[in-house]
Amino acid sequence: MDVQLVIDIHRHLDASRDRVYRAFVDEHELTEWFGPFAAFVVPGTLSIDVRPGGHRTLTMATYSGSMSWTVDTTYTEVVENERLVGQEQVTGIPAFEGAPPFTVSLGFFDEKGGTRVELRAGPCPREAEATSRDFWMQSFSKLDSLLARHDRT
Repeated sequence: MDVQLVIDIHRHLDASRDRVYRAFVDEHELTEWFGPFAAFVVPGTLSIDVRPGGHRTLTMATYSGSMSWTVDTTYTEVVENERLVGQEQVTGIPAFEGAPPFTVSLGFFDEKGGTRVELRAGPCPREAEATSRDFWMQSFSKLDSLLARHDRT
């Protein structure tokens, strides 16, 4: 039997809750930060409809061109500036091949003049846990940079 894992990441961001939430639901902003350092959202592939039953679909590729993958999410719960929950399917990454969709839940909370984002993702195959955790940790670092840049403008 494959062992399934759940990933929990809590991250403090130095921006208001509505500002952080917007970075997750605005097409332009999402393409600026979403994904690991070595990858980008392929232009023209992002489609987002933020409502229960809506979707977020995008294709990512590495800068080297050696790999690309698709992330399809169907939103099951949307509470503006508070919560995004969806069922996610990743194709093109070997560790996720054949795995059923998994839940990604994001909560947004006021914290110390900024926002705490609580991410819970899974269950995912053990083989995908490190990849998924690295993906999110690097994405949050890129989001930190985006928010800091926009703060200065």
